[in-house]
Amino acid sequence: MDRGPADGGILMRHFPRALTPWLFLLAPLALLITFTYAPIVNMVAYSFTDWDGVSPELHYTGAHNYAEIFTRQDLFEVFFVSGYYLVASAVQIVAALYFATILSFKVRFRNFFKGVLFFPSLINGVAIGFVFLYFFQDGGTLDTVLRLFGVHTDHAWLGSPVSANISLAGVSVWRYMGLNFVLFLGAIQSIPGELYEAAELDGASRWHQFRYIIAPGIKPVVTLTVILSVSGSLSVFEVPYIMTGGATGTETFVTQTVKLAFQYNKTGLASAAAVVLLLIVLAVTWLQRRLVPDSADNRMDLV
Repeated sequence: MDRGPADGGILMRHFPRALTPWLFLLAPLALLITFTYAPIVNMVAYSFTDWDGVSPELHYTGAHNYAEIFTRQDLFEVFFVSGYYLVASAVQIVAALYFATILSFKVRFRNFFKGVLFFPSLINGVAIGFVFLYFFQDGGTLDTVLRLFGVHTDHAWLGSPVSANISLAGVSVWRYMGLNFVLFLGAIQSIPGELYEAAELDGASRWHQFRYIIAPGIKPVVTLTVILSVSGSLSVFEVPYIMTGGATGTETFVTQTVKLAFQYNKTGLASAAAVVLLLIVLAVTWLQRRLVPDSADNRMDLV
């Protein structure tokens, strides 16, 4: 006897509906486990060995790699370089919030300024590194512009640790401010316009509108931006790697990890460094969430 379409309908009716969403999640979950979680597990396993990344043999060394990271000054002191990028992140967030607030109101040529601010986020990081490498070199673009204003300097912008790190942090501000600007602008524009109209009827100034309407309304986005900025400051790679290669005291934790793995063939030690960085980012994120819970957490606490 031939089976008709009704038989397929009977099978679908008897199929548990609770399993249907998992059928659609099988492919993305498989990709996530294969390319994200499985490599993390391997990285943690390698961190307890002396593997060089090439040899088929590896030996278990316990916590020796972690002890080396925290006891060798040259390995751990690169975290202090992240301080420059943390300060730059604070400047970046304040500037992005300022421009997003200004351009959320009716301003002439605001679409033009939106494009100008967001444009650096579209450029590849390697290209940005090469552009600013020529910008900061001796007699380069920056020195030429300064001479136009009567300022003559023979300062090597990338020649000392302080000026080099400040210059690289400034490049990061220029590059990532556009992304934060778009996040803030979208959050501000999602606030109902009736609130602004009511505030204007009550005689509220722009500052009062920002303080009592915009700031509370975009708090979750600010929290997200702070988390991304802190984690990004700890894992800076492209700009310092392209512009200085870690020279003159500009080496970050990630550039050091890459060198350990691919230049010195210490994959086990590099894996331990990556695990330490991951734990620090998770700890900072957890601490930030505890100190500044978002509005959803506050509502749950009230319930």
